[in-house]
Amino acid sequence: MKKILAFLLGMMVMATMIAGCGGDKKEEKKPAAQKFINIATGGTSGTYFPLGGALADILNKNIKGANASAQSTGASVANVNLLKQGKVEIAFIQNDIAYYAANGTEMFKDKKVANLQGLATLYPETVQIVTLKKSGIKSVADFKGKRIAVGAAGSGTEANARQIMEAYGIKYSDIKVQYLSFGEAASALKDGNVDAAFVTAGHPTAAIQDISTQHEVVLVPVDAAKADELIKKYPFYTKLVIKNGTYAKQTADVPAVAVKCMLAVTDKMDADTAYSVAKALYGNLDRMKAAHSAAGAISKATGKDGMSIKLNPGAEKFFNEK
Repeated sequence: MKKILAFLLGMMVMATMIAGCGGDKKEEKKPAAQKFINIATGGTSGTYFPLGGALADILNKNIKGANASAQSTGASVANVNLLKQGKVEIAFIQNDIAYYAANGTEMFKDKKVANLQGLATLYPETVQIVTLKKSGIKSVADFKGKRIAVGAAGSGTEANARQIMEAYGIKYSDIKVQYLSFGEAASALKDGNVDAAFVTAGHPTAAIQDISTQHEVVLVPVDAAKADELIKKYPFYTKLVIKNGTYAKQTADVPAVAVKCMLAVTDKMDADTAYSVAKALYGNLDRMKAAHSAAGAISKATGKDGMSIKLNPGAEKFFNEK
């Protein structure tokens, strides 16, 4: 009888052990933790918004657990503040605005955002200096005494205008400053109320195309030597050429400088996530191009050109890979 009881007890112990092992095998893997990625873009009629929507789609499809969404915002300056406040994880901004924020200058004077980091630079936003042929202006050096639209007060365009004129030895005291937005500057040029205007935007720009339908538009060049001076002092600038035929009756290439649209984060984004975002973005550029033609200029080869702030370590790892 004792032997039978011992045998039955042994069988019960073994059954319990087998059941326990079976339970381990049947245990399902936990789903990947959701990773919320809010992307700050710009106005719904601009370039950043459709590209942000495409980026969100790419991240959702290519990063495990990603829950990405794009939101319309007031663009670059507003986006830096959203990053600073922790309300978004990624933001589309101009690289010059990023530089000002990281260094506490211009519109961010005494409001430095020390933990701002870069993911990638995307495509150029050209500083176009527009005048009409009848003005006789051929160089920025000809601006003395002229009425110049420099962009809205405190805007990135206004800073671009001031810096470029400075390279040519032109100060605000030398000109009649007009603080006008893109649309206002275009109207003022058409109406003869300003002599030249600065417009920072991807080219061709609709506002300038509109002027060229009624007037012979001239793009004022930024020659190579002046561009090199600018880049030495302000590393966010890059050189480019506005090809002939970009605008009606434009018969020659025009050397210019540009800032760049970039993706920015803060040091709160870990390196693994940043690496995954960069890899997903550059592995799916067709989706970005389908969202907006500006994405045609995005490439891994130029992803650090004009990078004006510290690069996130994860992005650095991605760009260093062959």
